[in-house]
Amino acid sequence: MRFTCVDTFCGAGGLSLGLSSAGFDVLYSFDIDSKCIETIKNNPKYFKHPVVCEDIRNMLGGQLLEKIGLKQRELFLLAGGPPCQGFSIQRIGGDTDRRNELVLLYGELINEVRPLFFLMENVSGIQGKRGKAILDELIRKTESVGYHIHKQLIDAEDYGVPQRRKRIILVGERVDIGSAYKFPKPSRERSTVRDTIEFLPPPPENGKPHPNYPLHRRDRLSEKNIRRINALAQGQGRDYLPEELLADCHRIDSAIIGHRNVYGRMAWDDVAPTITARFDSFTRGLFGHPEQSRSISLLEGALLQTFPIDFVFAGSKIEIARQIGNAVPPKLGKAIGKSIIAYYNKERRVIRNAD
Repeated sequence: MRFTCVDTFCGAGGLSLGLSSAGFDVLYSFDIDSKCIETIKNNPKYFKHPVVCEDIRNMLGGQLLEKIGLKQRELFLLAGGPPCQGFSIQRIGGDTDRRNELVLLYGELINEVRPLFFLMENVSGIQGKRGKAILDELIRKTESVGYHIHKQLIDAEDYGVPQRRKRIILVGERVDIGSAYKFPKPSRERSTVRDTIEFLPPPPENGKPHPNYPLHRRDRLSEKNIRRINALAQGQGRDYLPEELLADCHRIDSAIIGHRNVYGRMAWDDVAPTITARFDSFTRGLFGHPEQSRSISLLEGALLQTFPIDFVFAGSKIEIARQIGNAVPPKLGKAIGKSIIAYYNKERRVIRNAD
């Protein structure tokens, strides 16, 4: 059996990496972000399949099937994580966001392609008031065309990823396969910040990349931010800062306004916080190095997301941080991919034995 896959909204390729490691043959991937596409093309060691910069709207109307040379119902897995910023609980503003429409467009693509399985990853906020109606509509529409839907809130740290990262995962299986898929059981493996990045030498003080690690460079901090980070122990955030070092907006207790873990340090022997699109700034979370007076580097963020150490990212510092923070951790993608293949193989054996 050839476990074919298409990665939609592929980003920098984290999910493709994981699915490939699980045994999938990725035929094609696309994303509307040109820097993500450039990143994937910069990594021929890991990606051999065609990848294009394209809007999902231009993959409808039979276009995707034509590009991969398959007919409806022949693809094994359609995977993807439609942009989640519109559902994020951290987003400020109204509840309407055009990016939320992409989830339903993904549903249209599922309907056209009718893969044996589909996979969708999104932030837990999609179950909140901003996303619940859209998620419910996606589930209703895919069920109506012959899928049994499995939904679970998964934390990446339960699968060996050195990071707390809770995400909603949807796995749809076509009803002619079955309805008994189970999400992978949590792994016994636990990886910490120390396990993942302690081996790296300190990056140069002048802000230039480390000669052996191009993405390992330090961000320049203001004098006040250096004083702030030096006032914190491992695992501490702004609640532990002395009064004179608090930002004006943080003088109200965090129990009231939240943002408890901004201006913080990671802890060596714990997992990292969720690596976000702005993890390169310790002012945005517990993104300070456990010991050194700096934010973690781009490389350290990529490793905490379980990208390979030699993975090459394209773009500016901000663009690379966004790609890393928005990615599906490859290790999580691998765990889910392996569970789908194992389930399919088990179901096929049951059917053969019954015959």
